[in-house]
Amino acid sequence: ALVAPIANQVIGKISQTVDRSTNAACEHESGDLIADAQLAATQAPEFGGAVAAFMNPGGVRADFAFASSAAGEGDGNITYGESFTVQPFGNSLVTMSVTGAQIKTMLEQQFVGCGQPAAPTGFNRVLQVSKGFEYEWDRSGGVCARVVPGSVKLNGAPINDAQIYRVTVNNFLADGGDGFVVLKNGTDRLGGAVDVDALTDFLKPTLSPAPTGTPYVPPALTRIKQKDATVTSCPSN
Repeated sequence: ALVAPIANQVIGKISQTVDRSTNAACEHESGDLIADAQLAATQAPEFGGAVAAFMNPGGVRADFAFASSAAGEGDGNITYGESFTVQPFGNSLVTMSVTGAQIKTMLEQQFVGCGQPAAPTGFNRVLQVSKGFEYEWDRSGGVCARVVPGSVKLNGAPINDAQIYRVTVNNFLADGGDGFVVLKNGTDRLGGAVDVDALTDFLKPTLSPAPTGTPYVPPALTRIKQKDATVTSCPSN
């Protein structure tokens, strides 16, 4: 009862449910939204100068539902409480410097036998990526060789192994959580906002009256691709 006025505050508007149902490449709308919010929060030079953000799938715990909650905020409105249900861990953002080669290692560590425990106990943990970052992976690839060579791109340009990139993750990933141990080697770290606050700031423009403000529309799931055309759902391993 004491926190209800804060929890029920509307922080943004959406055009439809932004869910965490994955496609064949294991990408989902909720993850895209969160990764985009984290990039937006850390792009400015004084907040980290990030060029990409990555979100662990296990940190996305629910859909952003279009239907009104029991609080009665109305369809299409997202409350602070609902956003906390999606991201309940209170993680802070960390922007760090990594090489292109380390980014590729991070992507390989998404898959069983490389960063994740081997099957049958292990399962793939495909990171959700921010706008402008893209790559393709191949389920039939060998251990630590799932990412299709030449497919990792930032704003259309191939990632250079030797180049330094500023990337943002949450503090759990930054400390090597979920098997992404390469991120422990990231340098020049800068702490940032709490994840829910970054999301709140990202959605704030949707609350402005039209035509300036319009509800958030989830983008097409095209940032991550899966090479095997016979695969129709997110492979667990």
